[in-house]
Amino acid sequence: IFGIISLTIPKRFSKLNIEGLANGFQKAAREFQLKILGGDTNEGKELVINFSLFGISEKIVNRKGAKLNHVIITSGPFGYPAAGLSILLKNKNCSKKFGTKAKRAVFRPNCRLMFGLKNKDYFSSSMDSSDGLSTTLNEMSSQSKKRFVITRIPSENDIFAFAGSNRLDANDLIFNGGEEYEIVATVNVSNLAKIKKFAKKHRMKLYEIGYVTKGKGVFYKKDEKLIRIRDGGWQHLQKS
Repeated sequence: IFGIISLTIPKRFSKLNIEGLANGFQKAAREFQLKILGGDTNEGKELVINFSLFGISEKIVNRKGAKLNHVIITSGPFGYPAAGLSILLKNKNCSKKFGTKAKRAVFRPNCRLMFGLKNKDYFSSSMDSSDGLSTTLNEMSSQSKKRFVITRIPSENDIFAFAGSNRLDANDLIFNGGEEYEIVATVNVSNLAKIKKFAKKHRMKLYEIGYVTKGKGVFYKKDEKLIRIRDGGWQHLQKS
């Protein structure tokens, strides 16, 4: 895996600040086994870091390969970055414990690179979730020409408690908030145990959130009723 970095650095940045950036890049390169080839440096009013990764793969997992009766999984929970941003930008109320957890999801998001690389042979389809879970599910469903039925919402009770105490819609935080960077994939049931074993070894909480069936669209199954989940995530190049 190779990387190119484009930096815009404010004039006020000290040598120590710049060395801190370089050390961070070096640490990330070691952690994810990538080589930084170079890039470009500019001066501006704000710090801007633009990182591009590329490489060669023996197998590319497409968004369109979901098969009937395959299980839908996510590599982690959803809703915490959106909650963290609402705390940081809108001063929403929360406990100290939840605030730390939610803000960490904003400032230190998990990268599931190794999870994807080690388990890609078990995925029939897959996509990242940075634009929002609803966007990812609808895109995979559409490209696979299959219906995705969600039976479990991939989050924890503290998200629902936070949303309730602040009069927010928990499902909106979870499905439309975005910025999670989790992997969403469909897998054959026969391969699920292998993926779970990897997740357990690496202290990841894997979520089985639904299944693939005939039809189209994404639906949440609650009390035998199907509720449509529409694409409510980030829309690129749309007028505000």
